Parts: sequence; structure tokens; C-alpha cells
Amino acid sequence: MYKKIYPLSAYLLTALLLSSCSSPDKSDGKKLFGKLSSGEEVYMYTISNNNGLSADIINYGAIVVSLNVPDRSGNADDIIFGFEDLEGYEKDNSFQGSIVGRYGNRIREGKFKIDGTEYQLSLNDGPNHLHGGFKGFNKVLWTVEGHSKNLVKLSYLSADGEEGYPGNVKIEVTYTLTDKNELQIDYKGTTDAVTILNPTSHCYFNLTGNPESSILDHELMINADKFTPVDNTLIPTGEIIPVEGTPMDFREPALIGKRINEDTDQIKYGRGYDHNWVLNDYTGDVRSAATLYDSSSGRFMEVLTDQPGLQFYSGNFLDGSMIGKSGKKYNWRTALCLEAQKYPDSPNKPEFPSAVLKPGEVYKQSTIYKFSTR
Repeated sequence: MYKKIYPLSAYLLTALLLSSCSSPDKSDGKKLFGKLSSGEEVYMYTISNNNGLSADIINYGAIVVSLNVPDRSGNADDIIFGFEDLEGYEKDNSFQGSIVGRYGNRIREGKFKIDGTEYQLSLNDGPNHLHGGFKGFNKVLWTVEGHSKNLVKLSYLSADGEEGYPGNVKIEVTYTLTDKNELQIDYKGTTDAVTILNPTSHCYFNLTGNPESSILDHELMINADKFTPVDNTLIPTGEIIPVEGTPMDFREPALIGKRINEDTDQIKYGRGYDHNWVLNDYTGDVRSAATLYDSSSGRFMEVLTDQPGLQFYSGNFLDGSMIGKSGKKYNWRTALCLEAQKYPDSPNKPEFPSAVLKPGEVYKQSTIYKFSTR
């Protein structure tokens, strides 16, 4: 079958021009972060707003390295996990702070069909495909398309066949720190062949600012009446069931630790929470999806998104073997992820919202993490 190919020369020329025009001087909010094992240089871009929020983002994996947010006393702390050097991110297999894709979350046996043609993706999560595979969006060098005081825009061209996915896909991600104290993440994607696309942000949050503190005392609300139960490999069964009467009921704010160890199959399968919630009021517009509160610091985070689902992962596979910033061990349930998305395994579940992207269509997503204190 004939496949149209993007004119890469123009894309590469743009990347080269941007690289040659950019200064490594730290004064412009850009500095060398390190060199990959391949020898390629990776740069860090600092963005900030006028209220004391700042973030550092690197063009490897479009990773958020740090996110500094004031507490109720006005003291800013870094509230996300990560590493102090590039080697940590290059070796990492937990997707710290990155944009993941092409498909965020799991696909059963790494297989799906489009128009009768079956595609086989890499298997990097037991029998399944997870977060784009061994070399997904989190393991590649992105091009920086623009950088200002409060914004950085990155792009990546994912070639046809990468990790088994069809079509050449161009993905753009823009991080903006607004004066409303929002970290806004805007995505845009196009393809030259029918494919699937479902990127998401994989930041690990701990609102205390202390990576040694548990997140079990964080208070979580998820605006969802239903969730998608999973099997023992964390693939959705295809059911959509009410949260009422289950440990998945976060319709009212509740401590994460309150029901995380209940004796139910869903909790056992995930070793805690690692599930997709079916968000209420899905129309394609941005609306409130979840809130997270830490009483010790007073930090309050609201998650807003235009996506139909939200994956809540309670750091169940952090085991202390990972050494993060300041030499701290990242232990069990000391950070959590709130990932806006289409549902896991949607390509194999026609009843789930479709993740198919066709030529001529534009994939768009907006997800916002908004901060305040109480």
C-alpha cells in the first residue's frame, strides 16, 4: 500500500534554524542540561509567572523537571518527582514528568485493528503495551519551537512504524504558566495515515514538597460517577460501572489512604489505585475533573481537562530503588499521577471514546493543573 510521507527536509531545516538561533546562556531561561549517551545535547527551559510559580522543562521527553509552587506561607517548593541530571531520565522507566505516547496507558497485547489491518506494538508492560512502548515520546529529543518568559513549545515527528504505530505523526506540546497560577498543557497532533493518538502528561505530584512524605494524607476528589474496572494485567474489561459503594468513590473529597488497602480485586490488581475514571460532563470542553489538597502545606491543585478520562495512579510501583532529586529515595506511595486521557485499551473497545486520528484531522487536548492555597 502506498503511504504518503511528510517532507522531512523542511521540518529538519526548521529545527536546525531554531537550534542555531538559540543561545545556551542561562540568562534567557535556557541552559545546557546534559548530553545523551548518543552525544546529543539536551537543554532546560525555565518558565515562570508573576506569582512565584516556575517550572523547568527539558527537550528530552518534553519532561517537566521541576514545578515550584508556594505554600500557604508563600514558600515555594518543588512538588514533582524527577532527577537532577539527564542520566537519571535516560535510565528511568517510570515516565517521570514526561509526555507519554503515542498512546498513553495500556493496550491489550499491544494489538489493535484499523480498517481490518492489525498492528502489533511493542510489549513493554508484561503482555501489554504501555505509554508508547520502549521508545515513546518520553525517550526522544523534541524540537523547541518557541520559548518566552511563561511559555515553551515543543514538537516531535514520530515516524511511520515507530514502536509499531502506523503513520507519520507530528505532535506539538505547549507548556504555559499563566498568572492564574495554572500550568496549562496544550497538545496538537496531525497524521498522514489513519492511526491512534492519545498523549498525556505523567508528572508525579507530592503537594507537601517533601519527597519523603506519603501522599496517603492528600485529599482527593474526582468528578466521576463511574470507572472502568480492570483485569489482573490492568487492562479494562470493557465494563463501565458506578463508583458508588467501592473504594473508587471520590465524588466527595476523601483521604487517599482511607480505602487504598481494602480487600477488593480492583485494589489488589492495581496494588492500590491505578485505574481510569469516567469523567462527568464530557462534551469536549475543558471542565473541572479533580482536586487535590495537602493540609500540611495548604497547597490545593485543581485538574481541568477536555478529555473523557482520568487515570489516578497512587505510586504503587515506587519501591525505594529509584534515587531522585537531592539523593532522596522515591518510596512506595510518595507521589501520584493524574493523567488526562482517552480510556485505556480504547482501540479494542468500540464502546469507549475513539482515539483514531485520520489525515486532515487535528488532534487537540488542553489539560490544566491550577494551584492555590487553603
